[in-house]
Amino acid sequence: MIKSVIVAIVGGIICLDRILFQAMISRPIVAGPFIGIILGDPYTGLIVGAFIELLWIDKFPIGVYIPPNDSVVAILVTAGSILAGRELGHVSRELIALSMLLFIPFGIVGQKIDMWIMKSNDVLSCQAIENARAGNIKGVAHKHILALLKSLFCAVALTFIPLILGIEALQLIFPLIPENTLETLSFIYFFVPVIGVAVALNTIKLRGTIPIFSGIFLMVALFVEMI
Repeated sequence: MIKSVIVAIVGGIICLDRILFQAMISRPIVAGPFIGIILGDPYTGLIVGAFIELLWIDKFPIGVYIPPNDSVVAILVTAGSILAGRELGHVSRELIALSMLLFIPFGIVGQKIDMWIMKSNDVLSCQAIENARAGNIKGVAHKHILALLKSLFCAVALTFIPLILGIEALQLIFPLIPENTLETLSFIYFFVPVIGVAVALNTIKLRGTIPIFSGIFLMVALFVEMI
């Protein structure tokens, strides 16, 4: 519980980078290893971060489009795999694959929440304009802080609640999975990078070297695991 709270708070701060700092620390390839370091398993964080980075590398905000919240997904999959793995004995490829299947939908949930936050901030924006016209500087600052706190609270809640429930679900479900299904999860683990690399090949000109780094790292890491 304590580690889940820490992950949720740190994850919420990381997610603020999407709208405030914009220093790229919210990218899955950074967020995953960072959470992994906090939990004492940076390798799992780097693997998961590279997976998620490649899968959604072609989803970026253009105009009014809000992409899925891949930051939350990377944080949930990393923390869920590590914390559940410790209770189950170790973090396996199959457990990581199951965690991805469990937590990826929360990227879409995060997208819907981000859309709601942006729409609700329109009201605060109008109020801030009225405060500015009235010379109420404190009122303008208050509206900005309120908007940030709203985003932080939503990100923390979106991380903490699914993480707590997800860890319990992984601990309950994973030991009951039959051998043939475990083999399927192992195939998924190795198949996801293939899809990710295919997506990355279409975005190299748009996103620079991040897709190349993620793809090369995953291919080398998976090759090492196979031998």
